[in-house]
Amino acid sequence: MKYITLLGATGSIGLQTLDVIRQHQDLFTVHALAFGKNIAKAIPLIKEFKPKKIVVQDWETLQRLEMEYATSEILVGNEGMIEVSMDCETDILVNAVLGSVGLDATLRAIEANKTIAIANKETLVTAGHLVMEKARKHQVHLLPIDSEHSAIFQCLQGENNKEINRLILTASGGSFRDKTRAELEYVTLEDALQHPNWSMGAKVTIDSATMMNKGLEVIEAHWLFGVSYQAIDVILHKESIVHSMVEFDDKSIMAQLGTTDMRTPIQYALTYPSRLPLPQTNSLDLIEIGKLHFEEMKFERFPCLKMAYEAGKTGGTMPTVLNAANEAAVSLFLQKKISFLQIEKLVENELTQHYVIDHPELEAIQVIDKETRKRVVSSVK
Repeated sequence: MKYITLLGATGSIGLQTLDVIRQHQDLFTVHALAFGKNIAKAIPLIKEFKPKKIVVQDWETLQRLEMEYATSEILVGNEGMIEVSMDCETDILVNAVLGSVGLDATLRAIEANKTIAIANKETLVTAGHLVMEKARKHQVHLLPIDSEHSAIFQCLQGENNKEINRLILTASGGSFRDKTRAELEYVTLEDALQHPNWSMGAKVTIDSATMMNKGLEVIEAHWLFGVSYQAIDVILHKESIVHSMVEFDDKSIMAQLGTTDMRTPIQYALTYPSRLPLPQTNSLDLIEIGKLHFEEMKFERFPCLKMAYEAGKTGGTMPTVLNAANEAAVSLFLQKKISFLQIEKLVENELTQHYVIDHPELEAIQVIDKETRKRVVSSVK
């Protein structure tokens, strides 16, 4: 029996993680659940999985939860997430929170020698050098949940990472992949949230439309697999069947294929190195699909992807600014305070003005993250 602490329980990845646990109750028990403010969605989960500990975003949510449901220990905020992540009863920490808020908890869980299943790419984008240094020091497994990084991780089983020639991340192209730059001037929030292939949360869906999501994945892949940015390619693959590929030094390419169901990489992270049946997921029918298509990913069409590559190559605090500015800008777009194309303009403005700090410590990262977000918000009248 493995005891799971799940950060981001009411989000898309969190709910699908609980679905996997639901299918294998003989193997997994939920020790702790952390969520933000969505009590209506959380209470049925709490009743079903009966976690020993619960973490909510703030004291107001705690009071509301206590009024509606008398339950086990309730903790609050970042300190609460750190406590449950380090708890002696936690075997696996699933970091599925949105944005960089899961960074502290992940670092402390690594120090406590927990296995980390990570769906929160912002943690590695913001502080990849700190996370990987601690993971190596404490010999902790970081198991990727993102479909692309899970695909690469699976392709590398039994292989030598030193023999990687390049990584090939595939991208669906998002909601607006067939639109020109001129057409993007008139797109709406509702349009942006209609992803053609995947069922994801709002923020990730918008990031997919701007291609920032793929840019963040490039930075994450750099840290997870120790590959230079020059050896990471992104190609357009509209079917989202090939989830990513690895080319080795002998030019052999290994690919991981599957349906667009996030429960597959989630379950693999929880059961690694074993594989279990996933009965609710359909088999991939290549005959029905018939053809797979691949196209060049053009930076001029997707400038956010170019900015992510450049921020990653620059290093230091630049990826922190990239992520913080993007999160703030996407939040403004979701509130309908800015247009779709203003997202990339706000991010570019912050990157242009930033003075880079090399090898930043956690405190510097957190300060820059907070200041960047404030500047983006204040710049919008």
